Amino acid sequence: MSRFNSDPNPFDEEEEVNPFSKGSSVPAVKARIPPLGHEPMGFGHNDATVDIPLDTMNDSKKKEKDLASWEADLKRREKEIKRREDAVAKTGITPDDKNWPPFFPIIHHDIANEIPIHAQRLQYLAFASWLGIVLCLVFNLIAVTVCWIRGGGVKIFFLAVIYVLMGCPLSYILWYRPLYRAMRTDSALKFGWFFLFYLIHIGFCIFASYSSCT
Repeated sequence: MSRFNSDPNPFDEEEEVNPFSKGSSVPAVKARIPPLGHEPMGFGHNDATVDIPLDTMNDSKKKEKDLASWEADLKRREKEIKRREDAVAKTGITPDDKNWPPFFPIIHHDIANEIPIHAQRLQYLAFASWLGIVLCLVFNLIAVTVCWIRGGGVKIFFLAVIYVLMGCPLSYILWYRPLYRAMRTDSALKFGWFFLFYLIHIGFCIFASYSSCT
């Protein structure tokens, strides 16, 4: 019994002994395990939080608002352009982009795509007639200039210059363009406008030829 009483109790706390104190021969080491916190174990248990700066969130919200405003403004402009195009189409007038001559576009001209097939041949003849008038006026200016250099009168030279400067654009505006639009839209009013000024132009050409001969 004395043997069992002399055995130390393993569950009794051992007195801490200072190894640096005097008279201590064997240092007693007390092992202490630090308490573990309640940490989640296992896969997928993550309680960590991510701090997102408020400035970044505010910037993203502002960008979203700007993008939504831009999209709304773009849709509004598209509707306005569509409304204008519909209004122009109802009036029978289409916006003409300048595409002729190709090297220096000054007028709109597209017989193959805008004039009906059954009227394209007649329109080409009218276009050739207008080009013939322009070439005749230019040739007349060159001939009169040569005549003036050789000792001819100055009056006929100034008349040739006036014919070129006024005859080419006026013939296009007064009768060729109305004919082009009449062929495109089949408008009786534009056909009447074309015949009126085309006859006037023919009469003027006859008068100018007679005046130059006399």
